[in-house]
Amino acid sequence: MNAQVEFPQTTLAAGRGAHLPRSWASDRLTSVFALALAFPLAAALYETGGGLVPLLVGALVVSVGWTLLFSRLRGKAMNWHAVPTAIVFSLLAPPEAPLWQALLALSFGVVVGEQVFGGRGYSFLHPAVVALAFLFFSFPETTAGQPDSWLVAAAVLPGALLLLATGLVSWRILLSVAIGFCGWMVLKGLGLPSGAVPASGLALGAVYLVSEPTSAAATNPGRWAYGLLVGMLIVVLGEAGPGIGSTAAVVFAALLGSVFAPLIDRVVVSLNVHRRRRRQWPT
Repeated sequence: MNAQVEFPQTTLAAGRGAHLPRSWASDRLTSVFALALAFPLAAALYETGGGLVPLLVGALVVSVGWTLLFSRLRGKAMNWHAVPTAIVFSLLAPPEAPLWQALLALSFGVVVGEQVFGGRGYSFLHPAVVALAFLFFSFPETTAGQPDSWLVAAAVLPGALLLLATGLVSWRILLSVAIGFCGWMVLKGLGLPSGAVPASGLALGAVYLVSEPTSAAATNPGRWAYGLLVGMLIVVLGEAGPGIGSTAAVVFAALLGSVFAPLIDRVVVSLNVHRRRRRQWPT
């Protein structure tokens, strides 16, 4: 893997991100993600009156600390994408969860979800997804009463546009998630999403968890299949417990989607190889 590019297999594969300079280093990519997260973070800080600060500071210390420790043990340069990971986790973690539970879950997510695989670019799971899934599964009482904020949901839009413009997330994934989510609701007789569907968790999850390039499908057909799968799972898992569009439903849908993403890409590549062989050696 090129040391100058954080995840070349996703940003430069299948045509997406081909316009990006190959000299983009991991710190520059991290800066773009952090800038994109600044909008919803500012909205959340405003709405909570600064109540998010203790969790945010603790999450930054834990995420950066674990990443720094593993970087030193491996003799590698520090990867600062731990900062966006901490911000995403802070925005999506239930506010009523005790601080120790949240930081324990984040430690699990960073270590087990990312660092044991070799760090960012080597893991197929998003550490924030693993951390939130651990938090919701281990402490189920935290899934109740999660607030929704249309201001935070609206603040996701400029960050999403920035990530789309730079090619760091795929519009195919975002569109297919929306199609899968809305289509499955209609097929289930639930109608189109209304104001009752939580907006902030759904928007944050779709852009910063589901579309994360290191854990999503990397081929264009695979992105369509991956997004449709996650969109449908958000409805299915939401009906089973926490509510359609809830943060917990989005997190577990993103986790399952990430597990199947490598298989989806493998199938797409195998089908392409088979089709090209048939063109070269027709029966």
